[in-house]
Formats: sequence, C-alpha cells, structure tokens
Amino acid sequence: MNSATDIQLARARDAVQLAEMSRDLIETGLRWTWRPARMLSMIRHPECVVLKASVSGMIAGFAVMEFHDEHCHLNLLAVDESRRRARVAADLLCWLEESARIAGIARVVLEVRSGNQGAIVFYKKNGYQIESRLVDYYQGKESAYRMVHHLIAPEISAERP
Repeated sequence: MNSATDIQLARARDAVQLAEMSRDLIETGLRWTWRPARMLSMIRHPECVVLKASVSGMIAGFAVMEFHDEHCHLNLLAVDESRRRARVAADLLCWLEESARIAGIARVVLEVRSGNQGAIVFYKKNGYQIESRLVDYYQGKESAYRMVHHLIAPEISAERP
C-alpha cells in the first residue's frame, strides 16, 4: 500500500463529501442516485464497508462494497482526478479484496460503464474479467460490463461446504 495514502473507514461526517464525489466523478450525465442519505445508510450498514482514502489530509478517493454470503459487490470506487495514477484506487481495491479474503468471500463483482475504458483497463490489471454486458444498465442511458474477480478459484469455491 502507498505510504502516502491513508485508508480509513468512512464516518457519518464524510457522507456528504463522498456523495458529491460520486455525483461528480461517477454519475456524470446520469441522475444523481448516491445522495448523502444513501451514502450514510451504506456507512451505517453492518454488511457494507465504505472507505475513504486521504492524501495530505484531503479525501482523494473512496469505495463502497457490500458483503454477501459468497460474493462482494463493489458498488462505487472513485478517485479525485488530481490523484489518479497515484495508486489510490489500487490501495482502496487491495484493502477491500483483503477484507473479502479474510471473510472467506469467493469473488468480487462490479459493474462499470462500457465506455469507461480507463476503469476497465484498471480492473483488468487487477484481475477482473468481463462476465457480461448489461444493455442500458445505467438509467436506460448507458450499458455496463459486469466484471468479476475470483478471490478463490471457482473449482475450489464449489468444493467448500
């Protein structure tokens, strides 16, 4: 992990800023759905992890992931444009994936805009594979790719009790 990046669990006081980052960095061109109340509910939800990554005391990125019995769903991951390519996203993803492994989770699933080539390349570099294409997934306006990263090989996962 990058020593300059401080990864912490988000707190209630972070909900507004993280929601605004989602609006500005992820939901551009779409109706804003990750508003402060929704972000706060994820921060408080016992089956979710909301992380913030700070650099020099300023929030540089964040991630939201839900934990289920056999998989995690990465809902959001965003990094401020001024901090991209500085390992902030990789640090967030590493933290989340390690938590999933410790919890015995077999895979992480996410959706990404089909036109977001930067994010697709990032996820592929980190072991994710495109599983399917979801037509008009984002509010009927834009398609998505569902991507998956197997933390435990599928054949091993199938053998688990």
